[in-house]
Amino acid sequence: MNKIPVNRNFIWTETFANQLVSLGVKYACISPGSRSTPLTISFSKQKKIKCFVHIDERVSGFFALGLAKATNTPVVVITTSGTATAELYPAIIEAYQQRVPLIICTADRPSGMINTGANQTIIQRNLYRNHIRWFKDVEFRDLSERKIQSVKRIAIKAFNISLLQNKGPVHLNFPFRKPLEPDSYTEEISSELFDETRKPLILSDKTIEPDGLRKKGKRLIEYVSDKVSGNEKGLIIAGPLDYNQKLITGLNQLSKVTGFPILSDGISHLRFNNTASNQNVSVNYDTFLRSENFRINHKTEFVLHFGRTPTSTILEEFLTFSNPTKFIINDYGDLFDPSGITKKTIRFDPVLFCEMLIDKLKSNSLKNQKSDWQKDFEKADTLVEELKIRQLNKVGLKNEPKVISALLNNLPKNANLMIGNSLPVRDFEWFASKSDKNIKTFFNRGASGIDGVTSTALGIASVQKPMILLTGDLSFLHDLNALISAKETGIPLVVVLINNNGGGIFNALPIASNKKVFKDFFITPHNLNIGKIVKSFGLDHFLIKGNLQVKLKEALKKKSLVVLEIKTDPLLSSNLRKKFRAEAIKKIEELSAK
Repeated sequence: MNKIPVNRNFIWTETFANQLVSLGVKYACISPGSRSTPLTISFSKQKKIKCFVHIDERVSGFFALGLAKATNTPVVVITTSGTATAELYPAIIEAYQQRVPLIICTADRPSGMINTGANQTIIQRNLYRNHIRWFKDVEFRDLSERKIQSVKRIAIKAFNISLLQNKGPVHLNFPFRKPLEPDSYTEEISSELFDETRKPLILSDKTIEPDGLRKKGKRLIEYVSDKVSGNEKGLIIAGPLDYNQKLITGLNQLSKVTGFPILSDGISHLRFNNTASNQNVSVNYDTFLRSENFRINHKTEFVLHFGRTPTSTILEEFLTFSNPTKFIINDYGDLFDPSGITKKTIRFDPVLFCEMLIDKLKSNSLKNQKSDWQKDFEKADTLVEELKIRQLNKVGLKNEPKVISALLNNLPKNANLMIGNSLPVRDFEWFASKSDKNIKTFFNRGASGIDGVTSTALGIASVQKPMILLTGDLSFLHDLNALISAKETGIPLVVVLINNNGGGIFNALPIASNKKVFKDFFITPHNLNIGKIVKSFGLDHFLIKGNLQVKLKEALKKKSLVVLEIKTDPLLSSNLRKKFRAEAIKKIEELSAK
């Protein structure tokens, strides 16, 4: 019997990597480190896996997050032991909240070295326990066929949970014993056992077929249909979500059959699809729902909610005020309802739900004509839209809301757009109009942090083009190390940077009236020259004053990251929002009084 010298660490990691490749994993993000050498080398040897190297683990985690969002496939993240593992946590939290598939692989010291003072050693066992879908400590002390099969099953389970069963990040912790180099052998094994490590395990597919889902959902659809049929004053909420064309079509058809207006979140993608011209899609509800008369006269009785929690707090307040019968529909039965009024969360495929409910409602001969309820929402939305356009046409780019309209007007068709948190995503919600450009939106609204925004956009841009990021100055400065990865990888990304010198969003909060506290603890002026910072990384930067159209067109042709900085006036912007809302509410009040 032939004997082959091996390093047991590499037997485990190569078996693991081979199995993931057989399942369809195509990407890995790796940060350099000694203890993770077996993982790094094993994945780098896989011809079907593209590896991205990031010196900053936080950048690596968020880059993987963006990559997984863009491809809807699990991305492997590899890091060494110690505090490097903690740097991944913000991205893991975001992935958990948004159900993004990540396979987190952390290298570790053997369990016997924990709490002994060993260098670069912390307690990593189930480190992310509050924000992962599954954890496994992958520590084996001997080589056998049974253990090798176990590693394969661990890879299969990690893949299935992260992508299908309970979508989101999973964590595998690998305690490695030295030696860590591939040519440092620990033992000899038979050629037969060695060959076994190269053969992926094939398991039968037990996925539920559509016909099975239809049968399972028949009683559910009958229950919802009865509720819908008895409620003329209903709404369809399209919260933040990556809506595919089938779901967009389904929501529009459902709206026509029920007569329920669709309230489309700014980052829901519905605003920018070729069906966005549908008059039943409302985008200005955050403004007209501020009218007391409109709220009183249009208390909704029934709500079908798709997607995540809406960006608009005004909408949440309106729903609390109305206290309707509310159903939330998504694949995993997740509760997106801070107001706590939801009647039922429905764990069901949203596309199939729409198809079955439409068929049922049509068979019930529900009238397919516009009601006064529907017309009122259309009129209010149109009135606010016309006012919005007039107001924005009068101002320049120093006003932050103007940046939103100018950017959308100049984006090419089929562009990919990520919207940063804090003020940009709110202005986008308030001022982004409908468009048929088929713009695909991305966001980090799971935990809504300002960290990792540029890195996430870079991860998306690695597979989706053209890619544009709309972000604020504090978010950009918070993730400067992403520029290292941008320079090294040469990934094309256009960053439209709104620079209000820190803390512009806080002008909208009541604390702004307390001048002393507001100035000392909330406004965070950095007074930094962002142009010089960007150029120090060897990347292009342009200060935009009135030529966004020209510079955006030029930037989209570049083969690397380009920053288009727009300096805005936060007070001027705040006054514009207040003036616009005051005039809009007045006109809505007049409309409601007629």
